[in-house]
Amino acid sequence: MKLSILFGGASFEHEISIVSAITLKAKLDRHDLSFIFCDTDHTFYLIDASSMKATTFSRGEYKKMPVINLINGAFVQKSMFKSSENRNVVLNLIHGADGEDGTIAALLDFYSINYIGPRVSASVFSYDKRYTKWLCDAKKIPSVSYEILNHDIQKDITLPLPVIVKPSSLGSSIGVSIVREMSELDYALDTAYEYDTSVIVEPFIENVKEYNLAGYSYKGEMKYSIIEEPQKEEFLDFEKKYMDFSRSESVLKADISRELEQKLKAMFDKVYKNMFEGALIRCDFFVVDGEVLLNEINPIPGSMANYLFEDFSQALEDLSSSLPSEKKIKVNYEYIHSINSAKGK
Repeated sequence: MKLSILFGGASFEHEISIVSAITLKAKLDRHDLSFIFCDTDHTFYLIDASSMKATTFSRGEYKKMPVINLINGAFVQKSMFKSSENRNVVLNLIHGADGEDGTIAALLDFYSINYIGPRVSASVFSYDKRYTKWLCDAKKIPSVSYEILNHDIQKDITLPLPVIVKPSSLGSSIGVSIVREMSELDYALDTAYEYDTSVIVEPFIENVKEYNLAGYSYKGEMKYSIIEEPQKEEFLDFEKKYMDFSRSESVLKADISRELEQKLKAMFDKVYKNMFEGALIRCDFFVVDGEVLLNEINPIPGSMANYLFEDFSQALEDLSSSLPSEKKIKVNYEYIHSINSAKGK
């Protein structure tokens, strides 16, 4: 399998994307991989596999590597005497802004480059937690109750404490706080507003049962990972998730009933179908009093949730061979010709 891993981006999750890319290099070492780094100025660099280590980026050494650009169907490296094209399938591994908000998806679509990852509409509805809630409402997917607050239109929350406060458009638990006393609310909101102009407030459910499930569609058939019950304290904060993104060893399957497993998969299907085709996503679910609630959609999970799959390489090969195809528009200028003919021109 030939695959180009695209990572970096101008995002608060820039470093996490680098960690994910380094992890996948080790996980997929038997495959023909190339690495494309997008820096915070949106310049693309072709990174030699031997240089895929953290210091290459923290010390700015990547700037000595070849700059590449986009043409129709490929990334291209141009020199004075020749050009070298890279037409591999691209794995979008840019977390947060650029990668998950639809920017990169739109760019790759515009240049007709085949890629694994959420398409524009899927990115929009999963990147912003407000839109995810609205998607749940439209698809009748049960989710955690919520309130939306805006920096410009401040209002009091009506949910009973404790609550969890999150920036609307950010992952990796950045800017997230638990509020147990009203005296803590202003600080939590100030923290969240450092990263976004709107925030989501949800009930903080003590000792909730949480399960993670990843999957993708292969030629119309859903393929699932194992179901994981993550081990955590109150919630996975940034530091824990940062380490989580470097995971490559398989995890244990959750000890749950067949009935609950089917419920989780059925809700995953409802989230995924007719929205996320072409992507491998992970959904995080809560189970409260026997009811399954969608907590979060991860359209580009850390290290692509490789640790949840028995055969992660096969998952990427499946996706590479069953990507959505865009309908090509043919323009023949008949309308303009008919107007000109009618005018005798």
